Amino acid sequence: MPCATPPTPAYQEKLASIPKESFLFGPSPIQCLPRLTAALGDKVRIYAKRDDCNSGLAYGGNKVRKLEYLVADAKAKHATHLVSVGGVQSNHTRAVTATATASGLKAVTVQEKWVPIDPPLYDQTGNILLSRLMGGDVRLNNEPFHIGHKTATQEAFAEIEKAGGKPYYIPAGASDHELGGLGFTKFVVELAEQEKTEAAVLRHGRGRKVIGIDASGKPAETKAQVARIARNTAKLLDNTLEVPDEAIVLDERFHAGIYGIPGPGTIEAMKLAARTDALITDPVYEGKSMDGMIQLIKEGTIKPGSNVLYVHLGGQVALNAYSSYFGAEELK
Repeated sequence: MPCATPPTPAYQEKLASIPKESFLFGPSPIQCLPRLTAALGDKVRIYAKRDDCNSGLAYGGNKVRKLEYLVADAKAKHATHLVSVGGVQSNHTRAVTATATASGLKAVTVQEKWVPIDPPLYDQTGNILLSRLMGGDVRLNNEPFHIGHKTATQEAFAEIEKAGGKPYYIPAGASDHELGGLGFTKFVVELAEQEKTEAAVLRHGRGRKVIGIDASGKPAETKAQVARIARNTAKLLDNTLEVPDEAIVLDERFHAGIYGIPGPGTIEAMKLAARTDALITDPVYEGKSMDGMIQLIKEGTIKPGSNVLYVHLGGQVALNAYSSYFGAEELK
C-alpha cells in the first residue's frame, strides 16, 4: 500500500499565499566543487548553492530573492519609488535599483560610508556604477555602518511626496522588514525540494547543521538581528513556530575585525576558491564565509565524511572597487 503524502506544513501554505514578483530564473543551481574538495584533503564533499547566479537582474544575488516579496508589496500599495540605504558598495542598493527598474518604478538609494577606506574609484565602480547605469538616484553621505533602520531617507521621502510620488521604504539589506525573511524561507523550501531530486546534496539521516559566519564585525548586534528577523518571520507564517537561541549558530572568528575590509585569511580563501573551481567570491561577505568554511573543515568542526553546502549569496560585483587589495604580491 503506497505511503500517504505528508500534509504541507502550515508555514509553507502561508508562504505560498503571499504575493511575490518573479525575478529569479528558478531554483538556483547546486554545483559540485571537486577541486576545492581535493585541496582540503578529500575529508568532506563540498558543494555550492549558487544564489549568486539566480537572476538576470544586474547580476542577481540573494538580495533579489528577498525583494520579490517587498516589491510585490510596494506595487500593491501603489508606490512610485523604492527608497533604501546601504554602504557605498552595497549589493542591496544595486538590487533595489535593479528590481525597481525592472518593475517600472524609480529607485532612490542613500549610500553611506560604512567602510573607513577610500581606495581608488571606490565610489565610482562596482555596485554603485551599476546603480547609476540603471538610472538610480544615488545619494552619497558619510553616516557610518550599522544594520538597523535609518533616518537618512527622510529627506528623500519628503522630496518624493512633495513631487506627488509615493515612496516605499526598504531597510538596509531588506531583512529587517516585515516581509524581509520570506525570501530565505522560500530558499529553504527550494533547497528541500532539490534534496529530493538532486544527487548533489545527500542526506545521511543525521539532520543538518547550519553555521553562520559573521562578516559584520559586530557579532552581538548581528546575532540579535538574526534572532529578531527569524522570530518575526516565524510568527508571520505560523504562530506555533519557535526559534530557540541555540538554533542560531554564529562563528565570530572570520570577520577580520571590521565590516567591509578583508583580512589575510579572507584573501587566501578567495584565492583558493578561485584557483581550484574558478569560484569567485567577494572581500566583504563571501570571502569571509569561505575562509570560515575552509577553517571549519581543516580543524574538524565539520566532521570528515560530511556533505558541505556552501551557500554563495553573491557580491562579486564589488570586486573592482577592491582592486587595490589584490596587487601582484597578494596574488602570488
